[in-house]
Amino acid sequence: MKITKAVIPAAGLGTRVLPATKAMPKEMLPIVDKPAIQYIVEEAVASGITDILIITNRGKGIMEDHFDKAPLLEDSLEKAGKTDQLDAIKDIHNLANIQYVRQIETKGLGHAVSRARSFVGNDPFVVMYGDDVIIGDIPATKELIDAYGTFGKGVLGIKPVSEEAIKKYSSLKVENIHDNVFKCTDMIEKPQRKEDVLSLYSILGRVVLPPEIFDILDHTKPGAGGEIQLTDAMAELARSCGMTAVEFTSKRYDMGNKLGILQANIEVGLKHPEVCEGLREYLKELAKTL
Repeated sequence: MKITKAVIPAAGLGTRVLPATKAMPKEMLPIVDKPAIQYIVEEAVASGITDILIITNRGKGIMEDHFDKAPLLEDSLEKAGKTDQLDAIKDIHNLANIQYVRQIETKGLGHAVSRARSFVGNDPFVVMYGDDVIIGDIPATKELIDAYGTFGKGVLGIKPVSEEAIKKYSSLKVENIHDNVFKCTDMIEKPQRKEDVLSLYSILGRVVLPPEIFDILDHTKPGAGGEIQLTDAMAELARSCGMTAVEFTSKRYDMGNKLGILQANIEVGLKHPEVCEGLREYLKELAKTL
């Protein structure tokens, strides 16, 4: 079955990057000249997604404005003959069919995804975490969708993390099938004890889920942090019928982390045609003083 729907939970408060996120959603923080959320939407579209639901919260209407038409701005650019900028602006609102729903209470990622039930219906769908921008030659979401087509099970986008970092993420019980593809039979969210760590592989930003996940979320109790964790619901799926895990090839940037934001801007900037040369020379000179 072709997967055409994606859900982007973007209702978090962005407390790890305050005060920048006091009035601006972290999803709107720029990477060079585009907000983080646009990179995620563009990845979805490049992977064959046509319909996107963004889970928002109070104070995040700026995201809706970004993907909406801007008649006054477009008219101004057209009159000024700035056709390249005009085309870039128009491309934004033509990317996909984008809808929005609010997570009225911040009860965790699992609760946020449960708000997408009527949008998803009985179709498999992608969840693209709003904190995670993933950039590379092959869209990570496409790698996961391809694996779903091969194995017919829910798919996890994974990467190894350090022993210190695993406490902040999930830990997966995996068995290699071939190359960068694994079978996952169990997982735990934010393991605090060494004996609870199943491996150093963790879910980072992308998953493909069957619609059955909503029935599981209905009875999933609050877990780590007192929140309804999507990982806990996926763990039930993994234990009952197994899931597929793909170590995606692209680079992931944590936009809920100050260092991650800086890394994204530098690395993307080094490939951006307008600023790459100037940035490269600046970094070379700066490196001499470090």
